[in-house]
Amino acid sequence: MHKVMLITGASRGIGAATARLASARGYALCINYRQQREAAAQLVDEITRQGGRAIAVAADVADERQVAQLFAAIDSEFGRLDVLVNNAGMLERQARLEEIDGARLLRVFGANVFGSFHCAREAIRRISTRHGGRGGAIINLSSIAARLGAPNEYIDYAAAKGAIDAMTVGLAKEVAAEGIRVNAVRPGVISTEIHASGGEPERVERVAASIPLGRGGEAEEIAKAILWLASDEASYTTGALLDVAGGR
Repeated sequence: MHKVMLITGASRGIGAATARLASARGYALCINYRQQREAAAQLVDEITRQGGRAIAVAADVADERQVAQLFAAIDSEFGRLDVLVNNAGMLERQARLEEIDGARLLRVFGANVFGSFHCAREAIRRISTRHGGRGGAIINLSSIAARLGAPNEYIDYAAAKGAIDAMTVGLAKEVAAEGIRVNAVRPGVISTEIHASGGEPERVERVAASIPLGRGGEAEEIAKAILWLASDEASYTTGALLDVAGGR
């Protein structure tokens, strides 16, 4: 049987690039999305036309009830899960801390932190050998912002990704003996639509000169790192925070 991968927030950007690469490497896919129904459906159609297998399931990962429904759909369609990619996340418009209110913090941490915890919990219940599973992998999407802090832009987002780093290290140790490897990829400045949601669509071009490799990254470059961590080639790698950031 094909291994099954769940990618949260997979309708576009890094998530969509990861879905395409995973399908090409033989995974069956659950493509999760929150609002981008049409984009998710188009991605499923694309994968299916190329001979792959994929479904799209709507769920806000910050909502535990919707996460439970997401995993129930995977159980029904595939009857197994092998890899979770905690990709869903968001940032809000660039702001200094004194401009950030509690409602924004709840949104940012809900999508980036709580959602990863909710999905990891459900995945462990299915893939841990302690629960009768076959083992597998969890890959969290962090950010180089966790190390750089994103001052004057998104320190709330950076703090959320710092929480993901800590969760990755702790969870890796917690489930290592249960056949689960847990790692994180920390992308740098990547050419995706997320910068527009932060209020600066041209951000990649603005900061490119500060990146040692002299350019922003592409979503496909992050996807390759994710697929490596999911594969048997990374069989002795767990608790790692892999920077894919052009040298920043």
